[in-house]
Amino acid sequence: MVKHHQHKILDCTIRDGGLVNDWDFSVEFVQDMYRGLSAAGVEYMEIGYKNSEKLLKGGASGPWRFLNESFLREVITKKTETKLSALVDIGRVDENDILPREDSLLDLIRVACYIKDVDKGLELVQKFNDMGYETSLNIMALSHVMENELVEAFEEINKSPVDVVYIVDSYGSMDHKDIDYLVTKFQRLLPEKELGLHMHNNLQLAFANTITGASKGVTFLDSSVYGMGRAAGNCTTELLLSYLKGARYDVRPVLEIIEKHMITMRQKWDWGYLIPYMIVGALDEHPRTAMALLSSDERNNFVDFYDRLTSVETAPIIHKK
Repeated sequence: MVKHHQHKILDCTIRDGGLVNDWDFSVEFVQDMYRGLSAAGVEYMEIGYKNSEKLLKGGASGPWRFLNESFLREVITKKTETKLSALVDIGRVDENDILPREDSLLDLIRVACYIKDVDKGLELVQKFNDMGYETSLNIMALSHVMENELVEAFEEINKSPVDVVYIVDSYGSMDHKDIDYLVTKFQRLLPEKELGLHMHNNLQLAFANTITGASKGVTFLDSSVYGMGRAAGNCTTELLLSYLKGARYDVRPVLEIIEKHMITMRQKWDWGYLIPYMIVGALDEHPRTAMALLSSDERNNFVDFYDRLTSVETAPIIHKK
């Protein structure tokens, strides 16, 4: 059993799940989600992206992709102990859209970037830190990062005020040995920083990987209700709550959210363990090819898809871990 007093669950259903349905969540759903997660004892709820509509052709995306503070105030009329976070992407955020923390409903702003943009990510972190926010740096696609790149990035991160550094399994290709190795390395090279884990479930290992990290002292654990997240989805909040029992967490309010809203959502939108996602996870690849397959008429042609990805002539370059 993991010591549960040190962990913080960050539920990212509205943000990561929004990648599944273009953030088409009703206000009622988001309010029920906040109430339910608060009652469950979840420490953070990520209520969307704080990206800029000007920099991203937003099209018909729901409002959770470009969080607007006055809209947020209408949705969350009363804050609970559950803090609110938002994610921003490098190059897609206009820092002038971000209010100082005392004028905002948000507590934590997370910055997602690839390793080559760590310097840009840390510039944003510095700005948000100066505005009073808690901050995190989420380095994506770690399974494709070279050792020396990581060590260089860590030197910069150590000088930064960033609070939390995330290990992100973007392709859902990692197992417990990878997590063990990376957490040990991050702890050694970033001794002052809290660590977080954001896992994807292509190989049915998101939960196992998350509790592996938790047992090694990782603080921030990302999850989503019913696993709703991009492609194969995330570690499920309800499993994490059930596992990290103790006085703080109660899974029942989350079961209510699933029963009331998410069974019907699951019939309308596809996420979670699906064979094309398994295949790209096993090959340590970006899920975009699997997402394209699943939205086509050939969605169940698994063998052809596998052959295409593994034959020498047509295969994308596969970077070995």
